Amino acid sequence: MSLKKLSVLVLPFLAVSACAQHNDMPQTAAVCSVKSGAAPQGQLRPERIQIANNAAVGLYEGPVWKDGVLYFSHFLFTDGFPSKVMAYDGDTLKVAIDDSGSNGLALDQTGALIAGTHKYKAVSRLDVGSGERTALAEEFAGNVFNSPNDLTVSRAGTLYFTDPDFQTRAAPGGQPVTGVYEVSDGQVRLIDKTIANPNGISLSPDEATLYVAGGGNHGYVRAYDLTTDFPYVQSQFLAPVTVPDGMAVDCMGNVYVTEHTTRRLRVISPEGEEIASADFDANVTNAAFGGEDMKTLFITGKGSLWKIDMDIAGMPY
Repeated sequence: MSLKKLSVLVLPFLAVSACAQHNDMPQTAAVCSVKSGAAPQGQLRPERIQIANNAAVGLYEGPVWKDGVLYFSHFLFTDGFPSKVMAYDGDTLKVAIDDSGSNGLALDQTGALIAGTHKYKAVSRLDVGSGERTALAEEFAGNVFNSPNDLTVSRAGTLYFTDPDFQTRAAPGGQPVTGVYEVSDGQVRLIDKTIANPNGISLSPDEATLYVAGGGNHGYVRAYDLTTDFPYVQSQFLAPVTVPDGMAVDCMGNVYVTEHTTRRLRVISPEGEEIASADFDANVTNAAFGGEDMKTLFITGKGSLWKIDMDIAGMPY
């Protein structure tokens, strides 16, 4: 595909770089009703989805709920980190897109699937029907990304994504830092380069706050204020977090943080208080709300998929 190059704008301490342009850029969010339910409390009990039980092979990642189907990536740790998008409709599990090269998934404004694609070192739009890929962000400051991992999209169409180096060997090139990026009106901004391997990323329901998890064994979740021209770190929202991975957010603004190696999900109120948790029998990666009423929490992990029936609705990725 031919990409239109944009001029470089130098900010006080960061830069804006060229990327693919799309006027209809991202977002589809769950509609949160005032009757969205009650916040979770105490110990939650996950139920393993047996049809997706493949615990010996690779990781499931980046779940997203779309049109009655849960899509998620399944990638392996062999050369190139081969990946495909799976589709689970409550009864069957099948391959939706083969050789997608994907990790985290989300939805754009039209409801189309978008992905962090380590195979291409880019953020991409994926057509579920044809498997066709369109680049949304391919480079920053003249270099491809490391391995775009997780992503979230505002209702206005602003895309935020993390770029750790976990799958950087999937293809040549990369960035000198592991960063958090914003894509708006076809331009890419680096908004944080100080997190070691940023991973999960989510927006609060009012989209005034961006949450980013990272830091590995001595990890944390940062909260960024999005009400100013440039996102800034508002607080260290949660610490310590042991190997934080993905996140989800419910309609009350509670943040669901997965801890990969401790096999745990923690639910944190907007004020930073832990209100609930869940334990798993395999390493966990990410979480997303889905189901007919958006009150089923799906959690992905090491060849594993679980669900938790909730009393609160939440976001589809």
